[in-house]
Amino acid sequence: MTIDKNDLLNSILASLDRIKYISPDDIPDIDLYMDQVTTFMDNHLRASLRYPGEDKILTKTMINNYAKNDLLPPPVKKKYSKEHVLLLIFIYYYKGILSIGDIQTLLRPITEQFFKNDGDFNLESIYREAFSLEAAQVEALKADVTQKFKAAEGTFLNAPQESREFLQKFAFICALSFDVYMKKLLIEKLVDDLAERTAAPDKGQEKKKGAKTEKTE
Repeated sequence: MTIDKNDLLNSILASLDRIKYISPDDIPDIDLYMDQVTTFMDNHLRASLRYPGEDKILTKTMINNYAKNDLLPPPVKKKYSKEHVLLLIFIYYYKGILSIGDIQTLLRPITEQFFKNDGDFNLESIYREAFSLEAAQVEALKADVTQKFKAAEGTFLNAPQESREFLQKFAFICALSFDVYMKKLLIEKLVDDLAERTAAPDKGQEKKKGAKTEKTE
């Protein structure tokens, strides 16, 4: 796009390498107070912030709001467990693209079935499995970003010289944005399907209860 186009691409790819998921092994096995939770999240996810000096990964207000909206089970004696932190990490990644209602749909079954579950299949094992493809996903993303970047270089070749760099970056941003838009639509469709499947058994139970009540009366 300009003479330093390779530097720009390399900078973008390097930024992707700096975004790492939090390993469950990094999370303390002891319960934490709220201040300790926010500090932990900040220390491990600050690299993902757009404005590290201004933005916050997590605040007390956010945590309280998550609890009020049933996204997070209440703490025990004002302390948060390792499982609370795992849920907060899920919420952090979801909140940029999904509504509170959608996040509730995704996390409610997880919380109800696996929070405080001492069996082999618990919240930590689900977290590990869900993020087990992280390295492969980053490499696939880097390849996709490189392809879109190169494709954008081939656009607006007949544009005025003074506008070409901007228009090619605009084309690159459009390609990335369309990809995000399409994936967001797919995610919402999947969440809606989960919501319907979760609601269906409940409706069935209500009908059965209604039928029993009618017979009794």
